[in-house]
Amino acid sequence: MASSISATGFKGGFGTAFMGSWGTSIVGEDHAILVKTVPSHVRVAKPVKSPPMMKNVNEGKGLFAPVVVITRQIIGKKRFNQLRGKAIALHSQVITEFCKSIGADAKQRQGLIRLAKKNGERLGFLA
Repeated sequence: MASSISATGFKGGFGTAFMGSWGTSIVGEDHAILVKTVPSHVRVAKPVKSPPMMKNVNEGKGLFAPVVVITRQIIGKKRFNQLRGKAIALHSQVITEFCKSIGADAKQRQGLIRLAKKNGERLGFLA
């Protein structure tokens, strides 16, 4: 009880309305019109690339954003980024130790770290 089904879902093959061959459709009467309408060369300018911007979308928003901005202005941007990096590293270590204590795998640990970053952005710690 074998039956054949074509790509269109019906017996009997492909249902196409193409009559003729490729050679006659291009070399025929339409060829002269096609050659006149298509330019011989097209000049395309290179797109201007802007440098990638790694900016926080929540900059200036969040409960702690004003404190973070004022602290950065007081101690300077370089020192502030050093302190922020240390704080993030410590927080990641705490998350890692927590995951070890409950027996979570690396994928779950990485998910918790991403969640912490997202929450930090919302609260304004990364402003």
